[in-house]
Amino acid sequence: MQQEKRAIVIGASSGIGLEVAKLLIEQGWKVGVAARRVELMQGLGAVAVEQIDVTADDATEALQRLIDKTGGMNLFFYASGIGKQNRELQEEIEVATTKTNGLGFVRMIGAAYRYFALQGSGHIAAITSIAGTKGLGPAPSYSATKAMQNVYLQALEQQANSRHLDIRFTDIRPGFVDTALLNGSFHYPMMMRPEKVAREIIDAVNNKQHIRVIDWRYRILTAVWRRIPRFIWRRMKL
Repeated sequence: MQQEKRAIVIGASSGIGLEVAKLLIEQGWKVGVAARRVELMQGLGAVAVEQIDVTADDATEALQRLIDKTGGMNLFFYASGIGKQNRELQEEIEVATTKTNGLGFVRMIGAAYRYFALQGSGHIAAITSIAGTKGLGPAPSYSATKAMQNVYLQALEQQANSRHLDIRFTDIRPGFVDTALLNGSFHYPMMMRPEKVAREIIDAVNNKQHIRVIDWRYRILTAVWRRIPRFIWRRMKL
């Protein structure tokens, strides 16, 4: 008898997380959703809803409540995150970004990992970013935390294999996506719609890809970025 598919989506109130939750529900998954703004997730068709602030001390307890209400978890999809340009290096922006993208990420991904380790199997998929490819001067804490996320998932994947745990990982690396995260006066190139990004994410998850850079243009861009020497990169104006 095939096991029923049950997914948890963190950051499902808007943007990519919302679109991924919709697609999972359409594909027959039983989905539990969470975010800080629960009112935006009502009417989504999820089997369970929970308010979770990933920077709060009780976030993992709230996650466990959501898993229980959903009836279990086979897929953990993480879409929470913040980021702003911060050329003036304002302290509050750097600290908030580090708390959410660093502490919040480690807290929630770690909780999912421990759950799947006890369960015996599971799949962790998380949105990171192409911003982790190189240190970006306009957004220091954002690019730094995204690089940390890339490495953290890689480390957990290695650990899971060393421990012979059947836990799969998918590192989702989008470029610029038309969501509330990028609202503002600055014009971002090669902007993508969240619906298109969500479809690529579902394809990557279904095919159990380890890493998916979303959109062929960004795959080319990041391949070029990796090959730029540091002495040239530090002189580039972004």
